[in-house]
Amino acid sequence: MLNRFRSGLLAAAVFLTFAACAPRQDYRGATIEEDKLKQIQVGTTTEAQVGALLGSPSTVSTFPDWGVTYYYISSETEAVAFLAPELIDQQVLSIAFDKDSKVKDIKRYGMKDGKPVAFVERETPTRGKELTVLEQLFGNFGRFSKEANGSK
Repeated sequence: MLNRFRSGLLAAAVFLTFAACAPRQDYRGATIEEDKLKQIQVGTTTEAQVGALLGSPSTVSTFPDWGVTYYYISSETEAVAFLAPELIDQQVLSIAFDKDSKVKDIKRYGMKDGKPVAFVERETPTRGKELTVLEQLFGNFGRFSKEANGSK
């Protein structure tokens, strides 16, 4: 009986070990239904109608002088065990509006359209003094007095 318990425990441990290594897929962002997207017509559909059909966008353009653009972004990642997630697929739907708030252009972008961006890893120096833990704890002793607060 003890032998059966040990082999059951070993089987459970092996199962949990392999289950932890199974890849986990995660889907985030806007899922656009094709039948709703087909209802949007360039030159006739308004910004309000697009919002009603597709919902609020993931982000909106930050250059209002060039016209408003809605971006619907979705991504799929996969993570194995404790490793960092890896981007498998990313889709961006761009809907641009003219000055009359009517659809001017609809574009789709995928992973192949993206370009890697090299981020600068430097830190911007800030003014001031970096305090040690002791300076932070005891730095205010003696700074305040009753006369400074107006009370006597």
